[in-house]
Amino acid sequence: MSGRFVRSSKYRHVFGQPTRREQCYDNLRVSRNAWDTNLLKVNPKYLAVNWEAGGGGAFAVIPLEERGKLPEKIPLFRGHTAAVLDTDWNPFNDSLIASGSDDGKVFLWRVPDNFTIRPDVESDDVQDVSPVGKLSGHPRKVGQVLFNPAAENVLATASGDFTIKIWDIEAGASKFTLKLGDVVQSQSWSANGSLLVTTSRDKKFRIWDVRQERPAIETAGHSGAKNSRAVWMGEHDRIATTGFSKMSDRQLALWDVRAAREPTSGFKTLDSISGVCVPFWDDGTQCLYLAGKGDGNIRYFEYENDKFEFLSEYKSGDPQRGLAFMPKRGVNMHQNEVVRIYKSVSDTYIEPISFIVPRRSETFQDDIYPPTVGLKPAMSASEWLDGKEAIPPKISLESIYEGSGLQEVTPSQAKPTSTISAPALEPAQPAKAAEPVRSEPTPVVRPAPSMKDQGASMAAMVDKFADDDEEKEEVDDASSFEEVPKPVERASSPVKSTPPKEIPVIKETPASAISKPSPINEPVAKSSSISSDSVKDDIAEIKALIAQQTKTIASQAEQVQNLTAEIESLKSKLDG
Repeated sequence: MSGRFVRSSKYRHVFGQPTRREQCYDNLRVSRNAWDTNLLKVNPKYLAVNWEAGGGGAFAVIPLEERGKLPEKIPLFRGHTAAVLDTDWNPFNDSLIASGSDDGKVFLWRVPDNFTIRPDVESDDVQDVSPVGKLSGHPRKVGQVLFNPAAENVLATASGDFTIKIWDIEAGASKFTLKLGDVVQSQSWSANGSLLVTTSRDKKFRIWDVRQERPAIETAGHSGAKNSRAVWMGEHDRIATTGFSKMSDRQLALWDVRAAREPTSGFKTLDSISGVCVPFWDDGTQCLYLAGKGDGNIRYFEYENDKFEFLSEYKSGDPQRGLAFMPKRGVNMHQNEVVRIYKSVSDTYIEPISFIVPRRSETFQDDIYPPTVGLKPAMSASEWLDGKEAIPPKISLESIYEGSGLQEVTPSQAKPTSTISAPALEPAQPAKAAEPVRSEPTPVVRPAPSMKDQGASMAAMVDKFADDDEEKEEVDDASSFEEVPKPVERASSPVKSTPPKEIPVIKETPASAISKPSPINEPVAKSSSISSDSVKDDIAEIKALIAQQTKTIASQAEQVQNLTAEIESLKSKLDG
């Protein structure tokens, strides 16, 4: 060991593993439309691909198990009269998908039972799939479609008419309209489905109180002319954005929803590559993945201590243009895969990239696979429209690992993921102010201690455990204060003869204090002052001792963790 401190993380050695060409999805015709979307969307059953098709727009749906080279003619999902720009799978129904198109229409589709891209018929007899529903209301192209992650059958669609419409797809009607005034570049829901973050061509960063049809926060975003992206970080009250500076450098920013006037640590420069950086948030590992369009690299960061810690970078010579992120319930836990990203290569084939934690995989790894959202929504569309907020119930990934199906482990949580309060922004609407659940200031999950401990006595430590150590020290200090009364029991008998309960302890009373014995009924103010000074001195000594011991323990713990990580790395190499 060189003496250089290394941050401990179970994901420090995560690596990206490509897939052999014969196990990819080949012979595709990925759409070459210039509109900036991800082109691909995936769930544990199907992969949707925006298709380069003549005679109107179309997209393809590929069952994940049907790998290899696709036939020259496959069944497509046709119905749009112009190019399909974006698709999104329903989070609570793996067979339902929505699409937005250049024709201004939003279509709803259902994947037929036993659907295959290799039907046992002649190529001229291949039947395309038709939509099961249509949502009309945008006069111009629909560039993004995104289902609500908590409420069933609620869909957000962003259009070239500079608006976002919120639909109840079961009723087939638009319920709310958000007016941005410029082209929407990205949108992302909060975990409880109450707020929506957007970035747009006017370089504004907005957090929308959707059911009041107005932004709760509007501030300057990335200053560059190229597109920016935003992703809500799961159940945190944090948002990550990527974009460009005025000098066209790619940037990353972290926003606190409670004080989103500017990023928590400013705009961090990544590099000078020209392609848009697409962010994906993995709630299970608390990691952020940044995949660059036009290059083959995927960076990943761990969110800890209210900042992003760089982990590593997957590098590839094959540039990517389309990208899709597999929901957690679809990863291969038997291979310790924590994330799977699908990327298009040369617009002709799609390659899955598996990100794996290097461990022995004979048993379920519960520390890297916490419970995740399943197929049950937290509320219906009507409940959401009435103002309800909740986090969907979680399922155990161990039940999937063991093949016993989806088992619910936590019920729906009626907690918001942000602290934005609508009444504070528009007090003239008391009806909106009566949403008690929105006033909760506590985020649902906090994997790391707050940065409020910066500048404390442990700030001189250079290792990344500073915040954790300070938090432990504060806990220890509190417990030591409770233990201070114990030495009093060993004090001299004259001191014990003073019975008032409001004087809890006097340790080693000075001689001046006992040279003039006082009657029992003497006022206790003087003794209380002596007692307080003595206790404070004792507490200071105990704090200093605990601080020294905490530093020693932290240093030893870090050395053990580093050695353990090196041993695991060597084991994985030997096993490989």
